[in-house]
Amino acid sequence: MKPEVDVVLGGFLGTLLTEIAPQLGAEYSLGSVGLIAMTVGMAAQEFDRAADLRVAENREMRALFSEAAKLVGDRELAARLEEAAASQDGSFRVSALNATNDALAKLLIELQAHVEESQADWAAPFEAKIWDYIVGAAERRRVVLPTFG
Repeated sequence: MKPEVDVVLGGFLGTLLTEIAPQLGAEYSLGSVGLIAMTVGMAAQEFDRAADLRVAENREMRALFSEAAKLVGDRELAARLEEAAASQDGSFRVSALNATNDALAKLLIELQAHVEESQADWAAPFEAKIWDYIVGAAERRRVVLPTFG
C-alpha cells in the first residue's frame, strides 16, 4: 500500500492531536480523542514491526528449544522441544505468526517450569537464558509514545 499504513496512521495521530483535539471543548471528548490518537499511534508502530518481531521471537524460542532438547531428561518433553525447534513459520501473515508464537510461548512456559524444578547442573544457567529471552522480548514489544513539540 502506498503510502504505508504506519505513515497513514501517523498522519491520523497528528491530525487528531493537533487539529481536532484543540477544537473540542468538553473534557470527556478531549480525553476520548487523545486516547484514540495514542491508540492509532501504537497501532502504527505495531504495524511496522509486527511480522519482524514475531519471526525473531519464534527463531529465538526455537534456538532455546534446540539447546534444551539435548539437556532435559524428560523424553516426551525433549521430543516436543525437538519438534518445535525444527518447525518453521509457514506464513508471514501476522495472524499466522501470532498462532505460532503463542504455541511456542506455551512450550517455553512448560520448559521454564521444568527447568525451575530441575536440580541438574545445567538448569540454573539455562533458566537465565530463558529469562534473557523474556526480558528481551518484552523490551522489543515496548511501545514508544510519540512526542509533539
